[in-house]
Amino acid sequence: MNLKSLGAAAALVLCAPFPALAGVAVDVEILDRRTGEVLPFYWHDGTRYIAGEPGREYEIRLRSGEGGRVLAVTSVDGVNVITGKTASPSQGGYVIDPWGAVEIDGWRKSLDEVAAFYFTALPDSYAARTGRPDHVGVIGVALFRERAVMPMYRDGRAWPDAPASAEATADAKASGRTSGAAPQEERLGTGHGRRLDSGAVYTSFERASETPDEVIRIYYDSRWNLVARGIIPRTRDRYAWQWPDPFPDGFVPDP
Repeated sequence: MNLKSLGAAAALVLCAPFPALAGVAVDVEILDRRTGEVLPFYWHDGTRYIAGEPGREYEIRLRSGEGGRVLAVTSVDGVNVITGKTASPSQGGYVIDPWGAVEIDGWRKSLDEVAAFYFTALPDSYAARTGRPDHVGVIGVALFRERAVMPMYRDGRAWPDAPASAEATADAKASGRTSGAAPQEERLGTGHGRRLDSGAVYTSFERASETPDEVIRIYYDSRWNLVARGIIPRTRDRYAWQWPDPFPDGFVPDP
């Protein structure tokens, strides 16, 4: 089946959650667009989290350590960042060149523009505003290796027969730059922000497998909520609430 959408034709794959198989050497980082800083991961029960700040724009950076091309089907809040459809690993994504990198800085609007990602209150998120609030708060990347090219005999025949169909995906040239429990705030989501110049082109890609070689999940919320849930320890959080002390230094020291 060769269904073409912006950046993708979907080879049929399962739509249920996938276990990680043979790991793909692709690092995923979330950057603050204003400062350029990489947001730190907080690990909790084997899951990674980042703390977002309402109003801040962010981007997703993918760096490949693979010697072959990799397809990265990317979702934010359960929504495919290229098509805007409810996300499935069977959909299209960005192709990362060998040892290359991709910066995904928004919801793709055309081959020339994206709408910036920014942290916002859940009701203002793109997913909630389009009637899909159930999976707000997670960034997902399903990674596929490319099918190896079969060697050719001198008469031009391949053995076995070469695979029949290839899928079109958006190429990787995105963006213009290579002590009790504390009360929780409203959860964060990702908004549909201002337009940014961000070029992409179509390319072909055939997956080596219908199942992702790896699925990466990064959960996010406000710092306050992550502290309240025990994901960021209070001792490591300089903004954690404590009663102010009018005399913090105690007695008068000797001169």
